[in-house]
Amino acid sequence: MSAQRRKTGHRRLSRRRRLARTLLITGCALTVMAGGGAWYVYHDLASGIASSKALDGAAKSAHGDVNILLMGLDSRRDQNGDPLPEEVLDQLHAGSSDIGGYNANTLILLHVPGDGSEAKAFSIPRDDFVQIAGGQGPGHQDKGNGKDKIKKAYGLAKAAKEEQLSRDGVQDRRRLEREGREAGRRAQIETVRNFLGVPVDHFAELNLAGFYHLADALGGVPVCLKKPVKDSYSGADFPAGRQTLNGRQALAFVRQRHGLEMGDLDRTKRQQAFLAGATQKLNSAGTFTDPVKLLKLIDTAKEDVVTDAGWDLLSFVKQAKNLSGGKVRFTTLPIEGFGRNHGEDINVVDDMKIKRLIAEQIGPRSTTATTPGAPDAAPSSSPSPSPSSPSSPVSPPSSAPPPPQPEKGAIDGGGIPCVD
Repeated sequence: MSAQRRKTGHRRLSRRRRLARTLLITGCALTVMAGGGAWYVYHDLASGIASSKALDGAAKSAHGDVNILLMGLDSRRDQNGDPLPEEVLDQLHAGSSDIGGYNANTLILLHVPGDGSEAKAFSIPRDDFVQIAGGQGPGHQDKGNGKDKIKKAYGLAKAAKEEQLSRDGVQDRRRLEREGREAGRRAQIETVRNFLGVPVDHFAELNLAGFYHLADALGGVPVCLKKPVKDSYSGADFPAGRQTLNGRQALAFVRQRHGLEMGDLDRTKRQQAFLAGATQKLNSAGTFTDPVKLLKLIDTAKEDVVTDAGWDLLSFVKQAKNLSGGKVRFTTLPIEGFGRNHGEDINVVDDMKIKRLIAEQIGPRSTTATTPGAPDAAPSSSPSPSPSSPSSPVSPPSSAPPPPQPEKGAIDGGGIPCVD
């Protein structure tokens, strides 16, 4: 081969190398730009989720531990207090927008240890009879000692705040709704904090439509039933076994209590099963690594979710990827029995027993507040009866059953819990 031909070939090879290198550098630059753009979009969407100052100045957990209160409102209204569209209400099988009020029918404390060990989720039955924080609004059941069903703390405080603002001449409906809800959140969080004896670092509030939209955003949520169910009140109509529920079905699943042996206590297990199925779906569907799916999920949250203003949701999304691997243990807090208070069914609870159980489960180090000057938790109410306390339990004491053991011929949930 002549020197000229070798020289020409060398130039061609050099040009190809330069072209390849240019394409590589350009590709890297585009990737960085895309990543930066995606991060900007994530941040923009996350910042669009409604935020609350209900936790401003509140005590925090120590040693990197985080306690998150999940509140599900049984409300047929959006974040502005406007009724949900009729077509949405029809899908929800939830009746008129005037039903439901602002009861916190779902209350779950999620404890995420700072050392990366197993997370724990504690479901609080909505009818637990406890000391209510935040004042006593119109229609309070027990004005003598400030006790009522734990679910009512939100609605009672909201009504009281709106009444006070109205007396002061405030007529702006949006302002009444906004400030009323902030009072409701503060009262509900304080009530749970005092009842459990631990700080609440963050919270997420979800309205009734949230279960519907979340399930649809995930492309369905897997659940498992031990036996077939049919309930005209909630719209639940499911066969036995593992199945994937769309938005409408998911809402019916978590709302059903009629036809279940333990009523509301069994519904609490349904809520746990929904969360377990949703976290498994998050992981298996690659939601945390798929920008399109993640954007859809965050965008969905803008419609139905309110969080505390200090919560870095993007950082938590990364942490939630680990939580979705099944490293969450669910527990329903025990009750002592059932009673009646002013014509309503209630759960009788032992406040001190609950506090001891929580301390044993998440460790005493996490129950120590780190905010200087933060007020101590209110003392627990005495379990001894008083003239305005509920009557004696009408059924034997009841506590959360132990985790079910696999039985021969039992339905396999494929990694998710099977419930009644």
